[in-house]
Amino acid sequence: QVQLVESGGGSVRAGGSLRLSCSVSGYTSSRNCVGWFRQAPGKEREVVATIDTDGGNTHYADSVKGRFIISRDNAMNTVYLQMSSLKPEDTAMYYCAAGSYSFQFSGVTYCYTAAPDYNFWGQGTQVTVSS
Repeated sequence: QVQLVESGGGSVRAGGSLRLSCSVSGYTSSRNCVGWFRQAPGKEREVVATIDTDGGNTHYADSVKGRFIISRDNAMNTVYLQMSSLKPEDTAMYYCAAGSYSFQFSGVTYCYTAAPDYNFWGQGTQVTVSS
């Protein structure tokens, strides 16, 4: 049974930092992707960042480029999202999700960036950024 458990959320002031962790268990696919998504009240769930199996290919939403870093430690079965220079508009429930990759080309694995393409989800961790 695949399980994803997020942790690390909390309340911070604008400009602060948080590191989210996603512990993944039971996912046996040799090549996969993990994504961080977020959903604010009244808004659709949106991709924040994705990472492939080897951590060699990452994708970021324009709104977080240069501020967030996604990484993974396969030995620990954990994916991280380091968030810096946080803004009030980053306030949301953050979810991690796991699924298969979209395609491979020239040895690079490309991940889906839409929520419906991910099969497995965690329960979410709340991030609140105050001004």
